[in-house]
Amino acid sequence: MAVELKVPTVGESVSEVFIGAWLKQEGEPISVDEPLVELETDKATVELPASVSGTLGKVLKRQGETAQVGEVIAHLEEGSAPAAGEAGSEASGAAETGGVEAGAATGGGAKPSGEGGGVAGEKPAAAGQETPAAGDGDTRVMPAAQRMLDEHGIDAAQVSAGGPGGRLLKEDVQRYLDARTTEPAPTESARTTAGASAVSGAGERQEEVVPMSPLRRRIAERLVEAQRDAALLTTFNEIDMSQVMELRKQYRDEFEKRYGVRLGFMSFFVKAAIDALKSIPELNAEIREQNIVYKNYYDIGVAVSTPKGLVVPVLRGAERLSFAEVETAIGDFGKRAQANRIAPDELQGGTFTISNGGVFGSLMSTPIVNPPQSGVLGMHTIQERPVAVEGRVEIRPMMYVALSYDHRIVDGREAVTFLKRIKDAVERPTRMLLEV
Repeated sequence: MAVELKVPTVGESVSEVFIGAWLKQEGEPISVDEPLVELETDKATVELPASVSGTLGKVLKRQGETAQVGEVIAHLEEGSAPAAGEAGSEASGAAETGGVEAGAATGGGAKPSGEGGGVAGEKPAAAGQETPAAGDGDTRVMPAAQRMLDEHGIDAAQVSAGGPGGRLLKEDVQRYLDARTTEPAPTESARTTAGASAVSGAGERQEEVVPMSPLRRRIAERLVEAQRDAALLTTFNEIDMSQVMELRKQYRDEFEKRYGVRLGFMSFFVKAAIDALKSIPELNAEIREQNIVYKNYYDIGVAVSTPKGLVVPVLRGAERLSFAEVETAIGDFGKRAQANRIAPDELQGGTFTISNGGVFGSLMSTPIVNPPQSGVLGMHTIQERPVAVEGRVEIRPMMYVALSYDHRIVDGREAVTFLKRIKDAVERPTRMLLEV
């Protein structure tokens, strides 16, 4: 019996999703609650599980396409799953003979119609028609594999066929391409010798059109909104990280043994930011119509990099968290962000944001405020530099910090005072424990 696979409600005000990677191919066996496809929204990526056991039938929405909440994106065939060998054979056939390539299950996107159709002057194989490989009577090239061979100018005889019955599949061509790109580049003499077979420069001038994901679109919208609606300004300072680094070195092993998490720099800056926000409440406030709304709680957003872009999960009630709880939460955010497992509600409602560009080597930058917040603190890489200390020059580990703020609500005096408070707290970390 066929069962419809529909897009569920994935969050408040979300009406459209972006189809990510299909984790199963047509004809493959599935189990109830087994993830079938990734659905991307403007806030997070979620997996849609199977509601029944059986096989994945016809896929109606491919990777890269959009779908509305409630829309049917595939059909499931309820019943006993086929044997593993039979299912694998059927899945391979379905992946190769479908009108649109099923590469979405392995992360490849469907190509737009009219692109990558083959070499000029050659008639492409009809859908579902196998093409004999030149020089090999036993190998049959599947249509999707042939398109990829034509696109990259590869002879089928160069690729080892791994499909059932000696078929050459798209996956075999992809493995060949991956292996070729990891080979060391040829020497100049080798390139000269092989000049006759070298690809012309014109052939390498290719373009790839990839739909912008909902997350990327949302990031773009928010950044443009911040620049358009807020009066943004940035002020800078530098921090001597000697005391924090010494404290971490002294208690690192004991801290990790006791709490099971490493003592990083972020917990110090989260604590320092909360201390500074209590002194300068305008940076923990927002403009709402004609009013200023001051927050007496501190939900600190921590910018985290993901394969699809930057997201900002929120530490709720950060003023009540210990150093260990802050580090544990941030570590958990980082792991789940890489696997696209951040829930939408974890990305909403922050009152202030901290972004650490230093992990990528950034020396200085001007972060953009995350609306409707009024401030964002940017951390940067730690670099040893000569500084003047009590009349003498010393080499110290220094970090530039930046505060971008909405000048409509925060004046320059408050911004500079806030950043100076951050500097004092981090350079004398024990004061944060004494709350002075």
